[in-house]
Amino acid sequence: MTQLTRLAFIGNSLPRRCGIATFTTDLQQAVSASSAEVEASIVAMSDHGHSYDYPAAVRLQVGDEKIEDYVRAADFLNAGQFDVVSLQHEFGIFGGEAGGHILALLSRLTMPIVTTLHTVLAEPTPVQRRVLNRIIDLSSRVVVMAEKGRELLRTVYAVPADKIEVIAHGIPDVAFVEPDKAKAKFGFSDRSVILTFGLLSPNKGIEVMIDAMPTILESRADAVYVVLGATHPNLVRDQGEAYRESLVARVRDRGVEDNVVLLDQFVDRTTLLDYIAMSDVYVTPYLSEAQMTSGTLAYSFGLGKAVVSTPYWHAQELLADGRGLLVPFGDAETIGREIAELLTDDDRRQAMRKRAYASSRSMTWARTAERYLATFERARRGQRLRVIERPDQFVPSTDGVATPEMQIGHFLSMCDDTGLFQHAVHSVPDRSHGYCVDDNARALLVACALNNPRDPRLPEPLIARLAGFVQHAWNPDTRRFRNFMSFDRRWLEDTGSEDSHGRTLWALGECARSDTSTSRRRWAIALFAEALPTVEGFRSPRAWAFTLLGLDAYCAVVAEDTLAERVRHDLADRLMALLAAVEAPDWVWFEDGLAYDNARLPQALIATGMSTHAPAYVDAGLRSLRWLMGLQTTPAGLFRPVGSASFGTGRAAPQAFDQQPLEATATISACLAAWRADGDAAWKADAARAFAWFLGGNDLSLSLVDLETGSCRDGLHPDRLNENRGGESVVSYLLGLSEIRQIARLSDGRTKFVPRLA
Repeated sequence: MTQLTRLAFIGNSLPRRCGIATFTTDLQQAVSASSAEVEASIVAMSDHGHSYDYPAAVRLQVGDEKIEDYVRAADFLNAGQFDVVSLQHEFGIFGGEAGGHILALLSRLTMPIVTTLHTVLAEPTPVQRRVLNRIIDLSSRVVVMAEKGRELLRTVYAVPADKIEVIAHGIPDVAFVEPDKAKAKFGFSDRSVILTFGLLSPNKGIEVMIDAMPTILESRADAVYVVLGATHPNLVRDQGEAYRESLVARVRDRGVEDNVVLLDQFVDRTTLLDYIAMSDVYVTPYLSEAQMTSGTLAYSFGLGKAVVSTPYWHAQELLADGRGLLVPFGDAETIGREIAELLTDDDRRQAMRKRAYASSRSMTWARTAERYLATFERARRGQRLRVIERPDQFVPSTDGVATPEMQIGHFLSMCDDTGLFQHAVHSVPDRSHGYCVDDNARALLVACALNNPRDPRLPEPLIARLAGFVQHAWNPDTRRFRNFMSFDRRWLEDTGSEDSHGRTLWALGECARSDTSTSRRRWAIALFAEALPTVEGFRSPRAWAFTLLGLDAYCAVVAEDTLAERVRHDLADRLMALLAAVEAPDWVWFEDGLAYDNARLPQALIATGMSTHAPAYVDAGLRSLRWLMGLQTTPAGLFRPVGSASFGTGRAAPQAFDQQPLEATATISACLAAWRADGDAAWKADAARAFAWFLGGNDLSLSLVDLETGSCRDGLHPDRLNENRGGESVVSYLLGLSEIRQIARLSDGRTKFVPRLA
């Protein structure tokens, strides 16, 4: 896989004054510095009509309340072919209810999204939950900066564990130094300096520290509390400088004017690091436990400062094991006493500083950039096809929506000189279960599907081997195909199932139409004609459907075969009769229960109706497929195939598990057949959702596919993936991907089905 070269960060950016702006800028610069090949750009959020003199790295500005700006940003990122987008999420920086405007941008992106959550709420409002759940769903990976964030995502938002990354807040990589030089620079020589920095707002607890100063001064009369930071811009906008003025009044009331310095400044990084360097103790007296991340805490900790903090979530983790000191919320007396003891115990303070500095080396921006780049690479590798909000933009390449490349490495590894193995243990072929004609027929369908210049063709010797397996499966004595063969090439039965016979006819019909070898096409025609009459005695609706799909291809090249045409209409009429007998207002189906490969039944009617110009077949196929898709779509809009636990349970509501690749592939084919029939773009969106199931658009948000090898896991259990990657699964994925890629190459110039009048 090619190296990441173009990355985009969405968030605030310096010179806007806020912690997200500082973080986004620092991360962008660290990633840019990590490699000369990486171009990292920023899409900057601008607040309430403000404009900023942004640096060159900011390629685009988005007005937080302008929904059209979000759409324009998505178009910019898609057109720029960025490899990955990194979103910095905080509820307060995006417009709309609970910051919902950002969804207009994210839902249109065609590249993977990695979202860093700067806040994870334990008790979100319904709207906040809805917005954040949607952001998480659209994201390939979610990054938090503390283990508490991971815990909340798992317990409150039900995010799968393997979708979450914990990457600590980055810090500058500076030497461990004593504070004397920096104190002299700012005029605080011979003082014991306590520091807090950051934008001022009432939740920071500055009042508590001011109240603690008299206690501190009883032990250290030379102590000075420096509060470095401008008032938060949102507070200034709403209240002016009333809050800062209240702090000044509080300092005066406590009689500590000579020991508290309020510096109304937003300083650059170099100046900030000097201020941190001069402090003896750094304090974050925040008032709320629900503080997931503090950049000020991370920076001071990383510079080897003795940190005193209230026990908000980030501080609990970072300062554990003696790396800092935790004090109760709002307790000025305890805070004052603990800081005074630190300032009067040089050995304890120095030991705390060294522990903090040593443990922070893994947090430097260079290391943080490495971890983000690794996360970006994993996100790209596991990229899933996104069903974007405008269905008319699904998959055509002119819309810029990428589909995965066709990789056949795992498929090839599952084949030997006999054919395709049935099963695998993880990704290793399982010889103990041998082979079956079902999977080798499907493999022959894959060979036909890949006969185009844009996908890798199967090797000619392998195609011949697959055809040879099908030929060998034919038993002229029984006029049926055998199905199961052991690894030592012994047939385990004289006659296979009706379904395996029908599926083999389907593969032969497609081979007759699409194989690149003239000789093999003639072989397929002859064997199809020989094996077709047996189907007239079959009772399986799926065998009828598979045969109809084969007849659709066979009759396209052997138009004079009157037997084939008769069987074709007979089998379609049988399906129609089943539907008429079973259908009810709430059960538009052919049987009293649902089983496997369900969508092949309506697909067969649609395809037959299109080819024979029989509107009744098409209408019945569309009607039953529409009902099936209603059952196979979750309230959140995800594809959920009928689980194997539903098989044989009658008309009861389908069970969700186990989910199998076969169902997704059948649904893709059926929905695209429906789209070709009536031209409704909603069918393409349904096919997209079914394909997205392979790549993570499913109940567990887990990708079944390894995009580098083309392997596909055997299914979804209620709580995990089935890690085995057998023959049926890989051919199902490759067939589904082939259809999706074919649609991507087509123009929208299809002809809507119009019945031929008698």
